Amino acid sequence: MATTADIKNGLCIDFNGNLFFVIEFQHVKPGKGPAFVRTKLKNVKTGKVIDNTFPSGHKIVTARVEKRSHKFLYKNSNDYFFMDNTSYEQIILQKEQIDFPEFLVEGKDVEISIHTEKEEILNCELPSYVETKIISSEPGVKGDTATNVTKTAKIETGVEIQVPLFINENDIIKVDVKLKKYLERVK
Repeated sequence: MATTADIKNGLCIDFNGNLFFVIEFQHVKPGKGPAFVRTKLKNVKTGKVIDNTFPSGHKIVTARVEKRSHKFLYKNSNDYFFMDNTSYEQIILQKEQIDFPEFLVEGKDVEISIHTEKEEILNCELPSYVETKIISSEPGVKGDTATNVTKTAKIETGVEIQVPLFINENDIIKVDVKLKKYLERVK
C-alpha cells in the first residue's frame, strides 16, 4: 500500500474502482491547516481527466503496470495493428486507446502500457517527439525573413503543422507530439 508521498507523474492508481494515470500533481503545504496533494488524474478507459485532492499521507492503491515496446504496423479503419518487439505477437488497439494517433508512423516504436495483474492493455504512448517527412509544402518567398514567418506543411501522417519557410517537401523534421509543433529539421 502506497501513500501520497509516492505519487509521481505516470503512476497508475486504482481510485473509486477505476484505473487512473497521474498526469500532474502538486504537494501543497498551506500556512494554516494540514498539507494535501492536488492531482490531475486521467481515466484509463474513458480518457476523461479529473481533478482530485488527497490529504497528505492518504493511502492509495497502485496498479502494477508494465510498459512494453511495440512496433506500429498499419491502420485499418478504426483498428491499429502493433507487433511486440520481443515475442513478435500482434495486437489490435482502438483509436481511443492511443495518445495522439494522428502522429503514428508505420515502422516506428511506441510504448504500450499493460496492467500486469489482468494482462489488459491500458494505452499506447508515443515518444514526446517523432521524426516525419514533409509530403507537401508551398515554397517559401525569398526575402520574407524579417521575423519568424511560418507556412503550413502536411506531414506523412496527414497532419498539417506550421513550419519555417526554409522547410521543403521531402525534408525530415522533428515534431513535438503534444504541442503539434515543429522542433527542428533532421539532417
